[in-house]
Amino acid sequence: MRSPDEFSPRALASAAADILQQLRARGPRVHCITNAVAQNFTANVLLALGCVPSMTLSAGEIGDFVAHSDALLVNLGTFDRERREATEIAVDTARRGKVPWVLDPVFVDRSAPRAGFARVLIGRGPHVLRLNRAEFSALADSAATPDALVAYAGDKNLTVGLSGETDWVADGERFATIANGHALMAKVTAMGCAGSALVAAALAVEPDTWSATAAALIIVGVAGEVAAARAAGPGSFAVAIVDALYNLDGPTLIAHAKVT
Repeated sequence: MRSPDEFSPRALASAAADILQQLRARGPRVHCITNAVAQNFTANVLLALGCVPSMTLSAGEIGDFVAHSDALLVNLGTFDRERREATEIAVDTARRGKVPWVLDPVFVDRSAPRAGFARVLIGRGPHVLRLNRAEFSALADSAATPDALVAYAGDKNLTVGLSGETDWVADGERFATIANGHALMAKVTAMGCAGSALVAAALAVEPDTWSATAAALIIVGVAGEVAAARAAGPGSFAVAIVDALYNLDGPTLIAHAKVT
């Protein structure tokens, strides 16, 4: 790892505020291959931040959509034939066009075929791997620890964004812990999927994948805290977090970021 003084928590929070501003100013196009229950919520989260989502899975047109996008999300939450075929085309297109892409290997800890496909995709060079602790352990054959994340990220030449009670972000040298968020986030379907789409959006405006991943997780975590203060339960929270993302500003982000 590099010296911790080189990456101060305040600098990372300020970088998140800058990335938030860039998302709104540039409105990046983000193509999402995601599971059926996540599409609507993911699109609304991206729209709230000024991004332009697209979701087509058609083999006949997904190549064109990805080629004209600024970032790609591949989420394995619905592992059906159509999405697998779309993923093959989308990833090949992204690699040829140098479109940054994120892999979210949902539930690879529960399915050997899904885990096998995820390993193939990791070999094709995603910029960021976004997952939880169980999914990391299934792919890395290792417990999720800070050292394991840094080692895995370095070996695979990618950034790992790991979600949980606290979020971890690691590349081959840097590691950050983000303690933002709220328990209600785990009670709304597609919250993690939408978070991965936000990581993809951040990659469209920030080439440093570690900074982009950390920024996206700070943004969604702070928005979750703001939304929880206004919500009566999971239903109102799902609406409130979209509003919170829409209204989030840089000073609020910097003031509330919990980064070490």
